[in-house]
Amino acid sequence: MVTIILLLSCDFWAVKNVTGRLMVGLRWWNQVDDDGRSHWVFEARKVSAQGSKTSSEAESRIFWLGLITCPMIWVIFAFSALFSFKVKWLAVVVMGVVLQGANLYGYIRCKVGSRKNLTSMATNYLGKQFLRQTVAKEDQTAS
Repeated sequence: MVTIILLLSCDFWAVKNVTGRLMVGLRWWNQVDDDGRSHWVFEARKVSAQGSKTSSEAESRIFWLGLITCPMIWVIFAFSALFSFKVKWLAVVVMGVVLQGANLYGYIRCKVGSRKNLTSMATNYLGKQFLRQTVAKEDQTAS
């Protein structure tokens, strides 16, 4: 069990500090200021002047697929350990869910931005969809 938790910690560190930065240009961390307050920092790589990307689309898809499927697998393991009454393994599974979930949450925040940006993105998307539907209906009635 200790070996699995150590490997989970190594995976968390590698995905957070190396893989995310190299494959998709995203990184996040926690910073404590002089007052002792914790601040979360989320960064995305800026696009160069030529607009070229340093990571490929395939690398990005592989990264996000792994980042999303791993927490889902750990949740399945959690239900399996819970329903089979293997309490001994439940601690390992909880660590897996927490570490993989933290990486997923951090990278989603990097990709999407702050909660304010998320709300404005959703509002803009819904507004665009409403406008498209309205224009499509007007075109059908005009024909």
